[in-house]
Amino acid sequence: MPMTEQATGAHHPQPRPRTGGSSTAPVEHVTGAQSLIRSLEEVGADTVFGIPGGAILPAYDPMMDSTRVRHVLVRHEQGAGHAATGYAQATGKVGVCMATSGPGATNLVTPIADANMDSVPLVAITGQVASAAIGTDAFQEADICGITMPITKHNFLVTDAKDIPRTIAEAFHIASTGRPGPVLVDIPKDILQARTTFSWPPAQDLPGYRPVTKPHAKQIREAAKLITQSRRPVLYVGGGVLKAGATAELKVLAELTGAPVTTTLMALGAFPDSHPLHVGMPGMHGSVTAVTALQKADLIVALGARFDDRVTGKLDSFAPYAKIVHADIDPAEIGKNRAADVPIVGDAREVLADLVQAVQAEHTDGHVGDYTAWWKDLNRWRETYPLGYDQPADGSLAPQHVIQRIGELAPEGTVFAAGVGQHQMWAAHFITYDKPATWLNSGGAGTMGYAVPAAMGAKAGQPDRTVWAIDGDGCFQMTNQELTTCALNNIPIKVAIINNGALGMVRQWQTLFYNQRYSNTVLHAGQEQAGAAGNGTRVPDFVKLAEAMGCVAMRCESPDELDAVIAKANAINDRPVVVDFIVHEDAQVWPMVAAGTSNDTVMAARGVRPDFGDSEDD
Repeated sequence: MPMTEQATGAHHPQPRPRTGGSSTAPVEHVTGAQSLIRSLEEVGADTVFGIPGGAILPAYDPMMDSTRVRHVLVRHEQGAGHAATGYAQATGKVGVCMATSGPGATNLVTPIADANMDSVPLVAITGQVASAAIGTDAFQEADICGITMPITKHNFLVTDAKDIPRTIAEAFHIASTGRPGPVLVDIPKDILQARTTFSWPPAQDLPGYRPVTKPHAKQIREAAKLITQSRRPVLYVGGGVLKAGATAELKVLAELTGAPVTTTLMALGAFPDSHPLHVGMPGMHGSVTAVTALQKADLIVALGARFDDRVTGKLDSFAPYAKIVHADIDPAEIGKNRAADVPIVGDAREVLADLVQAVQAEHTDGHVGDYTAWWKDLNRWRETYPLGYDQPADGSLAPQHVIQRIGELAPEGTVFAAGVGQHQMWAAHFITYDKPATWLNSGGAGTMGYAVPAAMGAKAGQPDRTVWAIDGDGCFQMTNQELTTCALNNIPIKVAIINNGALGMVRQWQTLFYNQRYSNTVLHAGQEQAGAAGNGTRVPDFVKLAEAMGCVAMRCESPDELDAVIAKANAINDRPVVVDFIVHEDAQVWPMVAAGTSNDTVMAARGVRPDFGDSEDD
C-alpha cells in the first residue's frame, strides 16, 4: 500500500508545515476563525471544497477576505469530500474539505472512509456545536470524532482557540507523511468565535509519530539476492509507489532486472502500460497474464501494495510457489494477509533506490537472473489471451469501444476519473496510462458517485489539463449535482455517461450467478416501456438534466457518430460537457475471477478457461 514520507505526488510536492517553538512573525490578535484561515494559508492550502452552516459559519466570514484560499461551494458535502480527494490524487497536495456540524459532518463520512482505504492525504474541517452544548444532543450535534475514529488516520477536537495553528499544522503533517490518509479537525463554534492570538510557525507535539522511511540495508540485500536467484519473479506494484513519487525509480529497477511488472487498480500509471515489461493489472478483473504470472511466480516483490482480496482471490490459494518480498511504509500491512519472507519497512522511493544499487552489486558479482523461459510463458499468454471485446450484433455501441476511443482521442496529459462498476474496469483496461496522476478512482471502498466530484477536484487543482470523468448511469445519478458547481465555478470537466440503463456490474453478477433474475437493477424505462416512460423519453433524460445545470450536453447512440461526438466534447473548454453514450446493456467485464474463488479459476471470457499448457520451467 502507500509508501511515502510525504505525499509528494508525481510533480507537485505539498508544502510541509514548518515546525519550531518560536516565530519572528508578530503575534496577531484574531478570532479563532481568523486563526483557522491564516493557518490554512500558511500550510499552503489553496482550495477548500465545502458548504457553510451554523456551526462552521464563523470560519466563512474571514475566508471571504483571503486572497490565498479559494473556496468552492459544492452542492453536497459528499461532493466536497470526493472533490478534495480528486484534488489530492491529481496534484499530490493535501485535499481540504469543510462542513458544518451534524448532517454536514456525517455527509463527509463516505469520502473520508474512501480516502482512508486509498491512503489519500485529506484534511476535513468540521464545525461543532458550542463547547457547553457538547453531549446534550443539541441541534445538529454529532460526535464526528467518534464516528470517524475508525476511518481517519487521526482526528482532533479543538478545545482552545490558541491551539488552532498547531492543530492545523499537525493535521497537514500527519495527512501527508508516512502512509498518507485523512485527518479530521472538529472545532466548536465558540472556539471559532473566541478571541486569541496567531503566530506562525507553531510548535508541533506529536510524540510517537515517527514514520520509518529508510529501509534496513540487510533486508534490501536479501531482496536483491532473491531477485537475481529467482526464475519467475514479478514486481507487484501498488498505489504506494505513486504516493511516494517513485515511478522513475520503479522503471529503473524493472529495466535493470528485466522482471515483469503488474500494476494494481490504484497504481495504474506508476509504470507505463505500453512498456514491454508491463503485463497488465492483476485481480478479479485483471488481465489473464497478470493474474497467472502472480499465481505461477516463484518470487513476488510487492511494492506499496497490500495483498487485498481483489488481487489475491481466495487467499490460501494465492501464489502458492512464491517467496514474498513485501515493502511498505506501513508496518501493519506487512504480514497482514500474506507472510513475508523479506519484510521491508520504508518509503517506496528509498526502497527502490536502494534496491537498484543492491541489484547492481549482485550483477557486478556475476549474479544475474535468467528469466528467458519465464518470458516465453508470459509472452505466450499475452498473445493467446489479450484484452478484447465483441461488437454488439445489433449495431449498437460497445461500451469498451466508447471508452477506448475517449482514451485515444484525449489530449496529451488528460486525467481520467472513473466511477465504480463495469465502466471502471473497462476504463482501467482500454485506456493506456503511461504517466502518473492520470488515473483517479475509488479502489478500496468502491464508492459509487466518486467520478464527477473527483474530476471536479482534479480540474480545480490542474486547470490546464483536460479531465474526463468516465461514469455509469448509476454512479452519475448519485452526485451529478456537482455539475452545477462546475458550471458556476469555471471548472470545465467532461463527463462520459456509459449508459446501459442498469446497475451494470450487479446485473453481470445476476447474469452469471443468479440465473438472470434481474432484481432491482434496471435504472430507467427502455424503448419497450415507452408508454410508461412518456413516449420514449428516458427517465431521467441526461441531456436535459445536464443542460439544466449549465453544461453542454450531447447524446451518442451509433458507432458512426462516436469519434465526431468525442472530438466535439474535447473542443469545448469553457463549460462542462456531458455526453450520454447509449451502450448495449449485456456487455460484460472479462477476464473475471469469481468472488471467493482461486485465481487459478480465472476466465478469459464467459465459460472460457485458459489452457496454459506446460510451462517452460516444468
